[in-house]
Amino acid sequence: MKRFILEKLQKWKDSPRRKPLILKGARQVGKTWVLQEFGKEFPDGCAYFNFDKDIEYKQFFESTKNVHRIMKNLSMASGQKITEKTLIIFDEIQACPEALNTLKYFCEDAPEYYVASAGSLLGISLTQGFPVGKVDFLEMGPMTFTEFLYACGDDNFAEYLGEVDDFEKIPDAFFNPLIEKLKMYFIIGGMPEAVAVWTETGDIAEAEQVQLNILSSYESDFGKHAPAIDVPKIKLIWESLPSQLSKENKKFLYSAVKTGARAREYENALNWLKDAELVRKASRISKPGLPLSAYDDLNAFKIYMSDVGLLRKQSKLSYSAFAEENRLFTEFKGALTENFVYQSLLRQFEVKPRYWADAPYEVDFILQYDNDIIPIEAKAGINVKSPSLKKYGERYGENTPLKVRLSLRNLTFDGDVLNVPLFMVDELARLLNLLREEIL
Repeated sequence: MKRFILEKLQKWKDSPRRKPLILKGARQVGKTWVLQEFGKEFPDGCAYFNFDKDIEYKQFFESTKNVHRIMKNLSMASGQKITEKTLIIFDEIQACPEALNTLKYFCEDAPEYYVASAGSLLGISLTQGFPVGKVDFLEMGPMTFTEFLYACGDDNFAEYLGEVDDFEKIPDAFFNPLIEKLKMYFIIGGMPEAVAVWTETGDIAEAEQVQLNILSSYESDFGKHAPAIDVPKIKLIWESLPSQLSKENKKFLYSAVKTGARAREYENALNWLKDAELVRKASRISKPGLPLSAYDDLNAFKIYMSDVGLLRKQSKLSYSAFAEENRLFTEFKGALTENFVYQSLLRQFEVKPRYWADAPYEVDFILQYDNDIIPIEAKAGINVKSPSLKKYGERYGENTPLKVRLSLRNLTFDGDVLNVPLFMVDELARLLNLLREEIL
């Protein structure tokens, strides 16, 4: 599989200011695989330690903070060669808090070592305190649509999209097949095991079983790792996500979780899901301004799932919808489309997208692109009437050099509106860069 995060890992490796790395991401997005694959780039390979599986290694971190002694003990006990040309992988590091704490000593006392760590629910472990400034972080999510194309052997489509350097319409020979590929991505999603099963067998039912297993493992984690008092609330929030996103106004409502539910009762449960990176939170802004975070409305936000394929399965939408023209894009009032777009934007832009609303108007996403604020609408079909985008432009026109519409229409640039086909959303940052000198 082609995972673009390997390029970021290479930059980390080459950086003269490299620190021990923590690779964050939800369970089963491929963190272990990508680190072991990256280890092949090292002259002496990788030394792999899994603290959940090999619990005896924990002792080495409990008895000393001398990293050279720890490395010697690990090498001797495991029979793995460890040098300054080895990638040292600490997997499931959350199972050994002492190892997590020792990363700061690798930074201070042994910067010559290449140390990368990952783990399930690592985001939760990190909320309990970690030395600031002693580690580097990378976030990893499910496979993007472009990575999905490569995995399916559609390199020609992926490479074509990456080479578009003007704003002429995409030829039908590319446009129509890419719409069909995007439909399949909405069904399979980007969880690597589901993608692997689909590409190897072509059996959607088998890929769906993988998705079901992943969802079940997530739900199992609730009982194993969350505070007992929050487990029932976490389950209720988790089960409410499809209905939350199916509303015309997708603002998260605690009352939609349970009648009479209040924020103060369920806030910890929602934060647990967010820290576990099973859901993503997009805040509403009161008005567009720099930085966006300064205008967050803390009481209004939307919640998305980590993967559009898992959302589709969690919503119990049958994969037979694939054959029903564009139903996948419009189902649940475009919830799958909006979730898909949010996933892609997170991977491309440093500042997390927000949204803007002033009833009855709502712009799906507000993007901070360098020092520009760009409104984005995600339309689930070919009807691209955008009263909300128009109202936003009227109100904030002086500070809105460009508006973006993501839809099933072809690529066009008309004055100050850039229409990008949904299957090109992974290219949005690059397209904006092409426009930078022209209007931004």
